[in-house]
Amino acid sequence: MVVGKGWVQGVVLVMLLGFTIMGAVTWATYTDSMPLPQKVTTTQGKQLFTKSDITAGQVIFQNRGLMEYGAIVGHGGYLGPDFTADYLRRATDHTLQQRREAGAHDPTEANKTDWRTNRYDEKTGVLVLSAEQASAYQYLVGYYADYFGKNSHNLGLLADNIKDPVQIKQLTSFFAWTAWASAAERPGKNYSYTNNWPSESRVGNTPTADMVLWSALSLIVLIGGTGIMFAVYGRWSRTIGWHASEVPSLSFIRPREVGLTRSQRMCSWFFLVIAALFLVQTIVGAAAEHYRSDLTSFFGFDLASWFPYNLARTWHVQLSLFWTAAAFLAGGIFLAPFISGREPKNQGRWTGVLLAAVAIVVFGSLGAEMLSIYGVSWAHGPLFGQQWEYLDLPRLYQTLLTVGMFLWVFIIWRSIRGRLKSESRGNMPWVFFFSALSIPMFYAVGQLATSGSHLSVAEFWRFWVVHLWVEDFLELFTTVLVAYIFVMLGVVREKVALGIIYMDVILYSAGGVLGTMHHLYFSGTPSSSMAVGAFFSAAEVIPLTFLTVEAWAFMQLGARQESQSRTPFPHRWCVMFLVAVGFWNFVGAGVFGFIINLPIVSYYEIGTALTANHAHGAMMGVYGMLALALGMFALRYLIPEERWNDGLAKISFWSTNIGLIWMVFVTLLPLGLLQLYHAVGAGYYEARSLNYITSHRNSVLEWMRMPGDIVFIVGGVLPFLWMAFQGWRFRNHGRIVDELAVESLFTVSGTTGDAAAPTGEEQAVATEDPRP
Repeated sequence: MVVGKGWVQGVVLVMLLGFTIMGAVTWATYTDSMPLPQKVTTTQGKQLFTKSDITAGQVIFQNRGLMEYGAIVGHGGYLGPDFTADYLRRATDHTLQQRREAGAHDPTEANKTDWRTNRYDEKTGVLVLSAEQASAYQYLVGYYADYFGKNSHNLGLLADNIKDPVQIKQLTSFFAWTAWASAAERPGKNYSYTNNWPSESRVGNTPTADMVLWSALSLIVLIGGTGIMFAVYGRWSRTIGWHASEVPSLSFIRPREVGLTRSQRMCSWFFLVIAALFLVQTIVGAAAEHYRSDLTSFFGFDLASWFPYNLARTWHVQLSLFWTAAAFLAGGIFLAPFISGREPKNQGRWTGVLLAAVAIVVFGSLGAEMLSIYGVSWAHGPLFGQQWEYLDLPRLYQTLLTVGMFLWVFIIWRSIRGRLKSESRGNMPWVFFFSALSIPMFYAVGQLATSGSHLSVAEFWRFWVVHLWVEDFLELFTTVLVAYIFVMLGVVREKVALGIIYMDVILYSAGGVLGTMHHLYFSGTPSSSMAVGAFFSAAEVIPLTFLTVEAWAFMQLGARQESQSRTPFPHRWCVMFLVAVGFWNFVGAGVFGFIINLPIVSYYEIGTALTANHAHGAMMGVYGMLALALGMFALRYLIPEERWNDGLAKISFWSTNIGLIWMVFVTLLPLGLLQLYHAVGAGYYEARSLNYITSHRNSVLEWMRMPGDIVFIVGGVLPFLWMAFQGWRFRNHGRIVDELAVESLFTVSGTTGDAAAPTGEEQAVATEDPRP
């Protein structure tokens, strides 16, 4: 092993501890979440709706893309209401009015007592609603029939979106169940199944003691953990992190002198598709944003008639995953031959098969989602039925995507298996392989969140993908890719890079695994989820702070190496995008994430623009910038050196970052803070209402986003698309090779400090491309 076994033992210990506790949390989620009644009746025993009605309503909510329009228990889209809070407010207003008309002595207190009383019988599975609650249910069936019927076109949805009275009743039953659970007290507790969320004075929903306690402890963890980190860093800074003293003086091999394998050249197709999907994603995102500033008109055009908000947001979210994930696939395949030094037979064909599989999943799922949202009668089931937000892909395409990612791992294994045989399982080739394998493994966990799953259980597994897959294992693969690129360029030695990888894995996983539960404070899971999620999500900020500190050391190291090289550094803009990854990791994922992770803040904030602010800063800022960095790295070799345009790369870098900064700091952050203020002052229902979202002040802030979006799309996306096209156009230019120098895109011209020259094979063995 290049590094000590203590690093590996540390990783194993952290993972064992994290997933052992997660096992206990999983058990609690299945056994102690809000109950799903077999049937709901009146006090006279008349059946109102059943478990199958609730589940069917949940499926309709997903299939018609309503989770990408509004929200349920705080999670979902940002234009429509949160239907849990919406039903609760309208139902409690109705029951209060009934009591006033009946001449109740204290109707407000009687109303609150009625809603907080838990009449669920665990033995029989029967939930009994009071006469007033039953009347509210019948009233709201009619209200939602109008909402999703004759009024839907004025709300950003298709005209007459849902007309079937049976579906309306099922949908209302789903809303009614979540609203009941948000008000009825847990047995033996003085708070509801959703920890008193949403904030609603009519039912006495106020912050719990757990929220205040764990918010305070989260701050202690953050401040104390950061202090310990800096103490450790100050003591051992010469043995951890980037080390300038260990960098050899070298000359970078010019891109024209680097031969590429057939699979690497096949990656040009990937990057062209990635750039095209990136462009479409930004355009549909701009369309979705326009709904929040002008709900009923798109510059005089009736957009909602054929491209409603929920379809625009579904495609926007899905395409953000597709193009960044495809960049990871292409980046892994492109780097693999440099790692192994060889290209196995038919590797290019296997890469083509993967590209075809990606195309089937992307375009097939987008079409299926459109038909599902349109409500086409035959568009349902695993081929068409849309799933949970972020995992919107119909079931079949989720499975195909998982299989495709395992195929990708197989392709990488074929390429580097020879190298794996000669390496310790703790060294970088194996770490690269294991980190790649973790991506399909943890995405596959999302398959446990089926359309018919209990809401709390489905949310639990869904956030394994949204959080654990994205913020831990994709972060791990990101770290490995970045470290490997630096090793290949000779900027750091493998020992240094491997130490950084292990340290990051330990720091990320210490908070990232259990921090998953911060998404589930109010999803009907037990309060232990709040304790675990709040405590460990605060620890997630600590490694991001460390990486920000280390980013300065890395930039100094890179500048020093470039100044000593006899040849120009070919990857300036790749490195600049990687530096942007570090910046947005701290700001978008760290600062913006921690703001909304505190339980007491999340109580009022969940599902508001502050969530969107964190999502854009973290998703585009971290994974989007990394995808662009991988593209710049590969395109530097795919595009002939004389046709490489450094100016376009520069424009793309600054435009994407300036556009994203404008997006979050000029629009999303102020919108989020104002919405949070309104939620605390006026109420959560009011802060999520269309009247507030489309108010004049908010509309002005939404329009102010346009300059940033134009800079982002025109200056950032289009130049990258042109460069990707150039890489595809000249994909067969230059030498096609079957063997390469292992991990070597440089030659050593001297050493500094105590560094030893890294080993590697000599120049590539090339075979000329026989085609003209």
